[in-house]
Amino acid sequence: MSDSRYVSDSRYGRRGSRPGADAGAGSAAGRLDAALVDVVRDTGASMGLVYLSAPGERMLRMALFSGAPRQIAAPWARIPVDAPIPVADAVRDRKLVWLGSREETARRYPRLGIVLPYDFMLAAAPIATAAKVWGGLVLLWPVRHPAQLSGTERTALDRFCRRAGLLMQQAEDGGHPFVPADEPRSVPPLPRAGADPELAAAAHDFAERLPMGCCALDLEGRITFLNAAGAQLVGRDAASLRGARPWEALPWLWDPAFEDRYRAAVVSRRPTSFTALRPPDTWLFFQLYPDEDGISVHITPTGGPPLADVPTDAAVGPGPQPAQPAEHVGATALYHLTHLAASLAQAAGVHEVAELVADQIVPAFGPQGLVLMTVNDGRLRIVGHRGYSEEFINRFDGTPLTSGLTTVQVLATGAPVFFPSFEDFQRAYPSAPRYGDRDAWAFLPLIASGRTIGSLVLSYARSRSFPPAERALLTSLAGLIAQALDRARLYDAKHTLAHTLQTGLLPSALPSIDGLDVAARYLPAGHGMDIGGDFYDLIRCDAGTTAAAIGDVQGHNVNAATLMGQVRTAVHAHATAGASPGDVLARTNRLLADLDPGLFTSCLIAELDLPRHRVRLSTAGHPPPLLRHPDRHTEVLGIPPGLLLGIVPDAEYRTAEFPLPPDAVLALYTDGLVESPGVDIDAATAELAGHLQHAAQQDLDGLADALLQHARAAAPRTDDIALLLIRPTL
Repeated sequence: MSDSRYVSDSRYGRRGSRPGADAGAGSAAGRLDAALVDVVRDTGASMGLVYLSAPGERMLRMALFSGAPRQIAAPWARIPVDAPIPVADAVRDRKLVWLGSREETARRYPRLGIVLPYDFMLAAAPIATAAKVWGGLVLLWPVRHPAQLSGTERTALDRFCRRAGLLMQQAEDGGHPFVPADEPRSVPPLPRAGADPELAAAAHDFAERLPMGCCALDLEGRITFLNAAGAQLVGRDAASLRGARPWEALPWLWDPAFEDRYRAAVVSRRPTSFTALRPPDTWLFFQLYPDEDGISVHITPTGGPPLADVPTDAAVGPGPQPAQPAEHVGATALYHLTHLAASLAQAAGVHEVAELVADQIVPAFGPQGLVLMTVNDGRLRIVGHRGYSEEFINRFDGTPLTSGLTTVQVLATGAPVFFPSFEDFQRAYPSAPRYGDRDAWAFLPLIASGRTIGSLVLSYARSRSFPPAERALLTSLAGLIAQALDRARLYDAKHTLAHTLQTGLLPSALPSIDGLDVAARYLPAGHGMDIGGDFYDLIRCDAGTTAAAIGDVQGHNVNAATLMGQVRTAVHAHATAGASPGDVLARTNRLLADLDPGLFTSCLIAELDLPRHRVRLSTAGHPPPLLRHPDRHTEVLGIPPGLLLGIVPDAEYRTAEFPLPPDAVLALYTDGLVESPGVDIDAATAELAGHLQHAAQQDLDGLADALLQHARAAAPRTDDIALLLIRPTL
C-alpha cells in the first residue's frame, strides 16, 4: 500500500465521539457545538451556520459552521443586523425565513444570489428567549429537498433555537456571557462508524486497480487521495498533489470556471462535471460527486470538450511549467470581489464602509492585517483596521502627509507598491515598522474621480510573490473601496448637516410645568439621512393652561426638516397667543397653503386645562391619542377628523374635550409607532393601547422606553417615531 497515494481520514479513528469535545463538552461552547451537529443531522441539512449578536455592535458574528468550506463561508463571517441577508431578517423580525428555490433567493436577496448562484434551499431562524434575541441559525439543503420544511424539520429547528437561546441566557445569568470568537469555529459532523482496516485496504486496492482516475477532495477542495491512474492522467505524482487544490496546483485548471464547478458541487450537493485540456493535447473529463464529507472525482480521457461545458479559451492555456499556488485569480476570489462590490453599494457612512471592508477582506482575501486610511486636513486618518493592536495603530493615526512613510509615498505617486518579504520592505524603507512576524505587504492607493483620497495597507504572515493576477485583483479591490469611501464621505457631510438642522429645530428640553409630568422620545427610522419631519412641543400658555403639539411632515430630507421647523414655530406662536386647538391648526394650515411647500403635514394639538382637569384636542389627519385612566383602563380617543395641513386653505378643524384627571396618562405619537408594512393600523393602535394599559412601568421615562421597545418588537419600523407622554399630578 503506497503512502504517497493514500491519505487516511482520522475521523474513522474517533468512533462515536462528538464534535465540540475540544471546546469542553460541559461548557456552553461544547453544548452549542453539539446542538448544531444535532440539528444538521435531524433536519438532513447539508450546511449549518450559527450567528450570535456581537456585544456593543449592531452586528451578527458567525460563531460556528458545519459542512461549509471556510473559504465559501468567509464573506459571511460578520453581518450587520440591518443587512438584506436572510439571517439578519430572521433576527430582526424574529421569524423564520425560508428560501425554496434559486429564483426566490435571487429575487429576495440578490446579493446572496450573486455570490452563491447555485441551487440550494435555505432556512434562517432567530435564536431567542422571551426577553432577547441572541442570534440566528442558517441551514442549507440540496434542491432535492421538498418545497417546504416538514413538521419534523421545523420541530428540530425550533428545538435548536430554544436550546441555544437557553444556553446563551444561562451563560449571561452566570456572569460569563458567550462571546463569539474573532474567527468562527468549524464543527465537523458526527463521524461515521469506524471502517474495518481490512475493508479500507481492500477499497484502496480496488481503486488502484481501476483503469480510470479516482480522486477524493475534502470540503475545502484539497486532494486527500489520488489513485495511480488519476496521477498518470493529470501528469503529476500523487504525493506532490496531496493537500493541494487541483485548480491551484495544476496550471491547466487555472480557469475560474473549473473552481466554480467545485463550489457548485459543495453548495448544491449535486453531481457536476467539466472537461479540461491537459497540454499538449489530452482532453480529460472530470465528474464530481459530493456528499457531507467531501467530493469523489472520476477522471477519464475524452475525445474533446462539449461546447456548452468548457470555456472557449480552455484549450489556450499555459504550458506545463511548475505550478505555483495562488498565482491566478480563482472563482472564489472573483465571487468575493463581487460580494464586496454589492455590499459596498449599500453602505452609507465612512464608518460603515470601513467596518464592511475590514470584515470582508481579511477572511475572504487572506491577509492577516488591514489598515484603511483617508486623507483629512493634511493628515492620514485611520478609519478601520483588523489584525493590529490599538497601541500600534495609534502610533500612525494622524500621520502628516509630509512624512516619509510608505503610505504617504503611495498617496503621492498614486501607484500601488508590493513588498514580497520584509527584506524587500526594509531595503526600500530601512526604518519601516514591522508588526509581529508580518512578512509581506501591499500598499494600495485609493483613487476616486482622479483624486487620491486614502490608502489601503494589507499585510501577510508569510512572504508572498504577488503575481500579476493578484496585483490586478487587489488594485481592483482598492478602486471599489475608494469609490465607496468617496460616496460615504459625502453622505456623512450631508448627514451631519441634516442632523444639526433637525437637532436645532426640535426642543432641546421641555419646559418644567407645575402639576405636570412629561416624557418625550424621538427615534429616527435608521435609513436615508436619519432626518425627518416628526416633531413635538410643550407650550406654556398661561397660569392654568398648557398646550402640547405633535406632528409629522411628509418626507425624510432637509426640506421636510425645514418645513417641520416652520410648522412648529407657527403652532407655538398661535398657541402662546391663546388660540384654541382648532384655530391653531386652521391658522397654521393657511400659512402652509401660502408657502405651498409641496409636502403635507399631520398635526395634533392638545390644550391642557389643569385646574379643571380637562383636555381639548384637535387633529389634522394625525393618529388618535391614547388616554390611560387612573384605574389603568386605556382608550383610543375619538376626535373629529380634520384634513392634513396644506391641502385646502380654508379647511376647518373641530375641537373635542375629554376629562384628564390626575395620574391619567395622555400619549401623543406619530404614525411610526404603529405603522408598518402589511399591518392594519387600527389593530396596531389597539395593540399599543393594550400595551400601555398593562405596562408595569410607573415613571413616564420607563413607560416611554417600554412603548418604543414594544413597537420595535411587534414589527419592523420604516418611519421616524416621536412620542410625548403627559401626566397631570394635581
